[in-house]
Amino acid sequence: MISGFEEYQKASQEGLNKTMESFGTCSKGLQAIAVETADYSKKSFEAGAAHVEALAGVKSLDKAIEAQSKFVKTAYEGAVAEATKLGELYVDLAKDLAKPFEAFMPKVTK
Repeated sequence: MISGFEEYQKASQEGLNKTMESFGTCSKGLQAIAVETADYSKKSFEAGAAHVEALAGVKSLDKAIEAQSKFVKTAYEGAVAEATKLGELYVDLAKDLAKPFEAFMPKVTK
């Protein structure tokens, strides 16, 4: 009986350790995502401000349409690239969160 209790206590402690390790990984991953999002937001805002400035100096409608089309295309491509990058960061985070439990779970399910 005591042996079973000791095994349970050991498994519980190991589970707690793995959970704390996973929390640390989560914190680091979310911080990386927040930094990436902030960097993109700053770049996007700067690009938009520069575009508005450039539009203010345009003298003809054709040039304004051309500048706007170029800006929209660049902004769209940047947004798609950023969404892809963030998606990869989230997938990596999910994988990293599961790693501590990969070896632990077979022990628990016995």
